[in-house]
Amino acid sequence: MSTGGRTLQEEGFVHCSTRAQLPRVADFLYGSYDGPGELVVLVIDPERLDVPLRYEAAEAGGEEFPHVYGPVPVGAVVDVEVWR
Repeated sequence: MSTGGRTLQEEGFVHCSTRAQLPRVADFLYGSYDGPGELVVLVIDPERLDVPLRYEAAEAGGEEFPHVYGPVPVGAVVDVEVWR
């Protein structure tokens, strides 16, 4: 289940971001986060994915974001970082 309350089947892919995109995306999605615990960043090695990874824009000519089309295998997660 995503933080937006949607399943992978409903969404069709896992939304991701590059390291450069991360601060802006985190601020947009979680800037007012007041939940329990810490937010974490899962660092994914694209070479370890066994499902498609595509860079796509929400609108023609817009910024492209990585989307993983399937479940992210645990073995593809190479690090977990606390987001501050």
